[in-house]
Amino acid sequence: MRKKTFTAICLAVLLPAFASALPARASHVNLSVQIGLPPLVIPGPPGMAVIPNAYVYYPPEVYDNIFFYHGYWYRPYQGCWYRAPHYNGPWDYIVVNHVPRAVLEVPPGYRYGPASRHIPYGQVKKNWRKWENSNHWDRQRH
Repeated sequence: MRKKTFTAICLAVLLPAFASALPARASHVNLSVQIGLPPLVIPGPPGMAVIPNAYVYYPPEVYDNIFFYHGYWYRPYQGCWYRAPHYNGPWDYIVVNHVPRAVLEVPPGYRYGPASRHIPYGQVKKNWRKWENSNHWDRQRH
């Protein structure tokens, strides 16, 4: 009887220690396969245009969907979104919840709307914040 009691006490003390050392069962499995984003090489700073009412910029001569907004570049590809600090990358995958609403809501025919003047990239990069805060492009249309 003493032997059984001793064994039961040992099991009661040691089992929780062993159980915590075992890997926990997964409550869900998350499998993600990402195909690499094809490179986008723009040979030099691209001319830019502004999308009316959005303060989202795009390079008209680049026929890939690529947008500049609040200091970053955004690029959709096969249902995923990527962000970069520079127009040639490096591109990092971001979840759609982190893509700014202004970029997500760019109208599908944005390239075919009223012609916007081309703005040198350096000016956009330097002035985007000031232009947005002062409603620069809204005042330019009147």
